Amino acid sequence: MNTTNILYAVLTLGILSAVFGVILAVASKVFEVKSDPRLEMIQSTLPGANCGGCGYPGCAGCAAAILAGKAPVNACSVASGEQVSHIAAIMGVKVEAAERKVAFVRCSGGDRAGHKFDRYIGIDDCVGAMKVSGNGYLDCGFGCLGLGNCVRACKFNAIHINSHGVAEVDRDKCTHCMQCAAACPRHIITDIPYAADMVVPCSNKDKGAVAKSNCSSACIGCKLCEKNCPVGAVTVTDNLAAIDYTKCTSCGTCAAKCPRKLIVNIHDDGKVAPVVVAK
Repeated sequence: MNTTNILYAVLTLGILSAVFGVILAVASKVFEVKSDPRLEMIQSTLPGANCGGCGYPGCAGCAAAILAGKAPVNACSVASGEQVSHIAAIMGVKVEAAERKVAFVRCSGGDRAGHKFDRYIGIDDCVGAMKVSGNGYLDCGFGCLGLGNCVRACKFNAIHINSHGVAEVDRDKCTHCMQCAAACPRHIITDIPYAADMVVPCSNKDKGAVAKSNCSSACIGCKLCEKNCPVGAVTVTDNLAAIDYTKCTSCGTCAAKCPRKLIVNIHDDGKVAPVVVAK
């Protein structure tokens, strides 16, 4: 092969590259998909936690859903009021301030509950522990196992295992993403209004005698709270008391009437620590 042939080959490749480059450049302009600049604005306003609490795959998914009108501007439970207002301004809508909610662990058992054996030796995982003796090592089949699945799921360090071996939420750090609830195999984590006072930290649905035998702080379904609530905010279903916060006036009557001292005002000391009653 002589030098001339090599030059022709290089020249041909150069010309073809230039032609294809021009074609691609024209095609990119012709078929360009215009992106809405609001998408980047919304995404940059979101906290960036990518916790999935909104139900979408991270903040990018949430931003896309808001822009498409598939999610409200306050879809992100982690976003502050200021951030929500900014997103609403970007979308050109008004948003009313939503009541802040936080996660709440419906259990105060832990070392107050009976144990099937002296100590649990196994992996620190609630799902794994539930496979022991059929439903865990506690006599109470509803109580917190205290092995921290919820703690590991929380990206905001808002939940920890307290001195009684029960998961406890730091309400001021909680962003209501509810990843802790999703991680709990006992399904005992729910949400309550941040401003709520009276709480029922129990999930036990056993009948009174069994519940009382299994845990010294369990609700026994006696209905004294229900019968004495002046506004009908407390009901007992399946042997377990529950508070309707749309009716509750925080009068404390339910707590005063509870023979188990289970119902407490969470604002008294910021923690759920009911008095232990003899079985």
